[in-house]
Amino acid sequence: MPSRRRLTPEQRRDELMDVGARIFGERAYDEIAMEDIAAQAGASRALVYHYFPTKGEFFAAIWKRAHDRLLADVRMIADEPVRTCVYRALVAHLDFYRDHIALVLIANRSALATDPAVRGPVTADLNALCERVLDACGAAGHPREVAGAALTGWIAFVREVAIEWLTHQRISRDEVIRMCMAALDATAGVQLDLTAPPRTSAGAGR
Repeated sequence: MPSRRRLTPEQRRDELMDVGARIFGERAYDEIAMEDIAAQAGASRALVYHYFPTKGEFFAAIWKRAHDRLLADVRMIADEPVRTCVYRALVAHLDFYRDHIALVLIANRSALATDPAVRGPVTADLNALCERVLDACGAAGHPREVAGAALTGWIAFVREVAIEWLTHQRISRDEVIRMCMAALDATAGVQLDLTAPPRTSAGAGR
């Protein structure tokens, strides 16, 4: 039998999160024990607890990693209108929710939803998206504050509509996209010129 390859601590941590993401996607959160994770990963309980002291912290780490990867793929393109970039970000987020629906529901509809460790990645992700749009539109001063509030409200709207869509399947993905873009135009679009390309190097290409 071939020997198990030696992993760095970071690789081992990622491997445990890969296993955890799969298990959280297959079973209810309350039905999963850390011992299950250890068994599926071929690791000792002590090793799992070394990296993740509690199940909540384990889930939070998985959730944060998923959001970090999503945010890394959301970029402003220099020659595109900001609105087009936001559209692509919206589609990416909806697809992320669809592909990780079990994780999304744990993070938003379970007892963990109010845990700062779980809410933190979501808040950081949304704040980063808001800052990118505001930078791309060249917003500054008090108008930036007003537009930022509008964007924050819009993103909360998107999250709730996405969860409603995926939970009940009463409307289509295209209807969700149209609804969310119309809401963007009616809120942040009143404060920002979303039809122009990014106005600063900070807003584009990142």
